[in-house]
Amino acid sequence: MATLTPAASGTPEAAHGGTGGGRGGHGAAGRRGVDSERLFNRVTLGALIALALLWLAPLAWAGATSVRPPGELATNPTSWLADDPTLSNYREVLAAGRIPYWYLNSFITAALTTLLSVCTASLAAFALSRLRFRHRRPVFLAILAGVMIPPQLLMIPHFLTLQATGMLNTYWAVILPQVPNVVAVFVFKQFFDGIPTELTDAARADGASWLRIYRQIVMPLSRPAISAVTIFVFVWTWNNFLWPLLAVTDPQMMTLPVGLVSVQDAFGLPQAQLMASAVLGALPLLTVFLFFQRRIVEGIAGTGLK
Repeated sequence: MATLTPAASGTPEAAHGGTGGGRGGHGAAGRRGVDSERLFNRVTLGALIALALLWLAPLAWAGATSVRPPGELATNPTSWLADDPTLSNYREVLAAGRIPYWYLNSFITAALTTLLSVCTASLAAFALSRLRFRHRRPVFLAILAGVMIPPQLLMIPHFLTLQATGMLNTYWAVILPQVPNVVAVFVFKQFFDGIPTELTDAARADGASWLRIYRQIVMPLSRPAISAVTIFVFVWTWNNFLWPLLAVTDPQMMTLPVGLVSVQDAFGLPQAQLMASAVLGALPLLTVFLFFQRRIVEGIAGTGLK
């Protein structure tokens, strides 16, 4: 028994010592993990700030240049500050073209394109997500394959088709070729797949049609996806330049990007007026972003869009 006593008394001490060493090891590892996480967060924050400044610098330069008189700009072209700020550049740009008409044309085409894209893409995604039909997966893969087709490759067929139907120089000539949107179909399908099937199964058991399920159940639950697709399609359509340039030659029907370029080519705008036209073109999109920033973030987070 005497020989057992030291071993018995030493065992708990050894055990406590081992435990303490283990806790110390875990604590050091935890501190190293926290430090590395903080370092990663700081590096990421610094990279984001650098990219934000890199993105904002041209906008700030355009805004500062647009309020400088042409004579002052010619004397000191590298200065960011205007000694005598003026809005005369904006007045001359507005007087040189039909900017109110171009704003209206851009808004009509972008709004209708967005509305039709959301409707058609959500219907196609709903069918691919909820309906069970033969070759459903190959159809979805074929739709996704459309991403690999360059839009420029389809411009000549679109132009010839619209020319044969007499639709050139109309709103529909700008709208219809931009309605099909593969990315919108993919975003909607991914979001619809996350909606529990028990909701649609219960509605089908109660006798609801697929169209009613789409309108009254699926779409009200898909507001984040609708917001994301609406904003991105609207911005993409508003900024689109090449297709409206081909589809519309009447100055009265031009969109804002095409109209501003036509004014620049026709009148040879100085640099200050050129920057003023750029600010006028970007102003609606900046307004949309400022007012709907929260919706943009919620839409991206809700759909997993990268």
